[in-house]
Amino acid sequence: MKLQITAKKMQVPQAFNEYADKKLTKLDRFFGDEADAKLTVSTLKDDIIIELTVKYENLIFRAEQRAKDKNDALDACVDKIIRQIRKNKTKVEKRLKANAFDVQDSESVEEQSRYEIIKRKKFTLRPMNEEEAILQMNMLGHNFFMFKNGDTGEINVVYKRDDGNYAVLEPSKD
Repeated sequence: MKLQITAKKMQVPQAFNEYADKKLTKLDRFFGDEADAKLTVSTLKDDIIIELTVKYENLIFRAEQRAKDKNDALDACVDKIIRQIRKNKTKVEKRLKANAFDVQDSESVEEQSRYEIIKRKKFTLRPMNEEEAILQMNMLGHNFFMFKNGDTGEINVVYKRDDGNYAVLEPSKD
């Protein structure tokens, strides 16, 4: 697995780089050498925030954790990604290494249920800017809102993050 570590507003000691490299070897049984892992370390007040994104073929696994210690946050991120893989085992095992799931851990794998779509909704997308989309989302009381970006003409999604800020999803050109 190729690992890229980025630090925002801080310096990351070499010991943490080595710890991260060692810790991410837990994920090798799922992904192998072809995966790209991006680890971002930043601070917010007295906490360390670790964001771990693993890209493999067309799959993206992401975990974010906040803690007082970098190592604790990284451990939690790796555990979250492993839980994501196990939870969606039947859906992703065809794309991941075939023997990755042969080893049974003490944790029981949750029974897989099919996702059930209970409602479909169609609506007209009218051009608006991001601020107007956030306002519309808040007025509707939703956590996300899909809109046609008036500046780019692309379909975007604005959503409220767990930290209370807002983010925009934009389609990639590749």
